Amino acid sequence: MTSTPDRNRVRFPGISSRAYEHPADRSALVAMRSLSGFDSVLKRMAGLFSERRLRLMFLASAVRTSETQFRGLHDMGRDAAYILDLHRIPELYVQQDPKAYAMAIGFDEPFIVVSSGMLDLYDEEELRFIVGHETGHILSGHAVYGTMLAILTRLATRVAWIPLGYIGLRIIVTALEEWQRKAELSSDRAGLLAGQDPDAALRALMKMAGGSRLHEMNTEAFMDQAREYDTAGDVRDGLLKVLNLIGTTHPFAVSRFAELDRWRRGGEYDRILAGDYPRRADDAQAKISEEVKNAAKSYRESWAQSQDPFVGLVRDVAEGVVSAGERIFTRMTGRGGSGS
Repeated sequence: MTSTPDRNRVRFPGISSRAYEHPADRSALVAMRSLSGFDSVLKRMAGLFSERRLRLMFLASAVRTSETQFRGLHDMGRDAAYILDLHRIPELYVQQDPKAYAMAIGFDEPFIVVSSGMLDLYDEEELRFIVGHETGHILSGHAVYGTMLAILTRLATRVAWIPLGYIGLRIIVTALEEWQRKAELSSDRAGLLAGQDPDAALRALMKMAGGSRLHEMNTEAFMDQAREYDTAGDVRDGLLKVLNLIGTTHPFAVSRFAELDRWRRGGEYDRILAGDYPRRADDAQAKISEEVKNAAKSYRESWAQSQDPFVGLVRDVAEGVVSAGERIFTRMTGRGGSGS
């Protein structure tokens, strides 16, 4: 790959997706990757949703970016791949739809789809964040496990008439939804690394909530909303927030805004920019037990920082669940082994 970004952005040779992944996302991915053949099985299961078929569909009904079509967006895709050191530049399609969305699709040769509504909503630097976000999904391999969620969700609806079967699947689906919400936080970080414009990244997340009228919005006021959402009113509001997340695969806009700002201010972003990050070449040595501990630590820190009365009420119960999970994984991985 010989092309370079159109301004002096830092490139991350050999960067591992572990550099930006949320601990809860990273622990799940390290565990899944350690299961020999797991990805291959999932890819065969996803045969019903053929990658080739989907690519042909977008080739026929959308516009593929190139040097002569949506060149600016095409360059953003090239730049994101260059900065995050992907081995190939994903194809990027523009689909006519007034709704603003973007997605990464596929396993072997994943590609990115951006709606025309997304182009209308965001300026150039905000779009870089969006394209980088989707590129992060590709580097992490989120599509494989997102497909598993889709398959199990459909299966859960088919066995809804079997009480125990449905309950068991619903528990798994709920856990996968929680993982996918954390995967979105991971890819927000990848988007920031690709665009390297924190203000643009926060504007993009704010626009997800309020639309294009940026002059009518204020980032500090939006952060105040995030704080108010976190503190809630009482225990009932905290419970309602949990119920509102059921069936969702993306965190709410204020949560994503606050989480990305917290990650950036926490120093990790600057360390990565300085070249201090895990390399892909070392991914095989990542220890499941260590990542599970990191995930548990992340949840505990989140609960400690939260002012939500409901979180305070259930903190002890949740702590017990997390501790039990740590013990189970420690046994499964031979007390600190790699789990491979």
